[in-house]
Amino acid sequence: MLFNLTYTTLNFLFFVLVAMLLYFLFPVKKYKWTVLLAASVFFYAVVGYKFAYYILFTTLSTYLIALWIERVSKQSKALLKEKKKEWDKDQKKSYKNKIKVQKRLIMALALVINFGVLAFLKYYNFFAGSLNDVLGVFGVGFSMPTLKLLLPIGISFYTFQAMGYIVDVYREKTAAQRNPFKLLLFVSFFPQIIQGPISIYDQLADQLFEPHAFDFTRMKHGMELILWGFFKKLVIADRANIAIEAVKGKYGEYNGTVLTFIILLYAIQLYADFSGGIDISRGVAQIFGIDMIDNFKRPYFSRSINEYWRRWHISLGGWLKNYLFYPLAMSNVFLNASKKMKNTRFGKTAAGAHVSKVLPTSIASLIVFLVVGVWHGADWKYVAFGIWNGGIIMLSILMQPLFDGAVDKLRINRKNPVFIGFQIFRTLLVVLVGYVFDVVHDFGEGMYTFGQFFTGQNLPEGIAQIGTLGLLWQDYVVIGLGSIVLLVASIIQEKHPETDIRHMLDQKIFFVRALVLYIGVMAVVIFGIYGSGYNAADFVYMQF
Repeated sequence: MLFNLTYTTLNFLFFVLVAMLLYFLFPVKKYKWTVLLAASVFFYAVVGYKFAYYILFTTLSTYLIALWIERVSKQSKALLKEKKKEWDKDQKKSYKNKIKVQKRLIMALALVINFGVLAFLKYYNFFAGSLNDVLGVFGVGFSMPTLKLLLPIGISFYTFQAMGYIVDVYREKTAAQRNPFKLLLFVSFFPQIIQGPISIYDQLADQLFEPHAFDFTRMKHGMELILWGFFKKLVIADRANIAIEAVKGKYGEYNGTVLTFIILLYAIQLYADFSGGIDISRGVAQIFGIDMIDNFKRPYFSRSINEYWRRWHISLGGWLKNYLFYPLAMSNVFLNASKKMKNTRFGKTAAGAHVSKVLPTSIASLIVFLVVGVWHGADWKYVAFGIWNGGIIMLSILMQPLFDGAVDKLRINRKNPVFIGFQIFRTLLVVLVGYVFDVVHDFGEGMYTFGQFFTGQNLPEGIAQIGTLGLLWQDYVVIGLGSIVLLVASIIQEKHPETDIRHMLDQKIFFVRALVLYIGVMAVVIFGIYGSGYNAADFVYMQF
């Protein structure tokens, strides 16, 4: 890195200020987007200059293949129009199928090339090591070499975003972008390149390319969102991260009480870190007049694991739903399997009818979450993470009639606050189990942790060990108070989903608005983890 442009540095704020001034003072409205392009190229050149050719390759291959798909589509439509009177119905159908296969192969070329690059860089050493372990068990002398591979910053995010665009062009949902520099801006837009959100072309592209006039309210709201992200990241997440890192790789040295505490602390740290980073990204974009998707909607208030994943990392979930889940669930293979089961003796029972109906959905869900797990990292612990979440969702889909029947027989009011609280608590437990695989060093350490939850609880000893994790009791007070602030804000947003706190703050008198912002700034300045001798922890999702 030439110099530090991390989101939480003064360098980054100064960079955003310069980019904002250049953008709004740029004299030619039609080409204002070039300022965003220049800022994005400069940003990536600074933070990931050694790997810039990867993002350029992705952009160029995506640009050319999208044009190729569109050209095939237009030529085929023109020929069908020309042969409208000459060809009969079967000839037209045969030609359409031929073109469909051709377009699908061209799309597959883009997916294989770009996901292939991502897979090689991210997973080669994992698969090579796993294969070597298997070969070693059977006494095979051959072993795959491991390579010194470094992962380009943001490669998962910009690859997924670019490939979503390719699929949309294939589906004729969007027209191929004819200006390669505009496509480069869509792929590399600097507020989102580090950790998302993963945007859909139709949702973001027009906002990037159209000129935006300066809007004081948008700038104010953007800066408030950035401040909120700073609070989450610097005051809560980076402080909690000190204790979490102190335990990582040393789980065998701590009892079950400490490990339980660390998993709970990780739930706070992960949410504050990831949502804080997204708030900064969205706030910066909003200053330029661009609205990016909200990636979180109070996920810890979810009443089921399925709902949790609809509220957590919404852009990734939306991408997987549109480009993986639906194609799988609606594929001929899955639908035919469902029909065959429906026609069996088991399929004619009430339970069998339900299972055969939801079979495509449940299996597709399991596959999607296996992909989610592997997307998080190249390690067996992430495979377990994906199987755990996908397996729970699959079982919940298959057993939904049993759950509903039990609730009805027990005459439970589904709107009862106690029952809702039970559902939230149950979901949080399932989420925390998944977090174990996420936070531990490896799969074996995760299994040890589960054992300690049940056999290693010792509160007095645990409290003493917690005091050795690099934080003072005052730090835990700050984390606790910060978490309460997050909780209160989340409750307010949950009760008023049609608006947000920034708009609600606008309705207050000037003194109240100024006081809230002053307290927020002072909280970050006084309690933020930053400064000389300390490098703010990398955003958790930068590694993905």
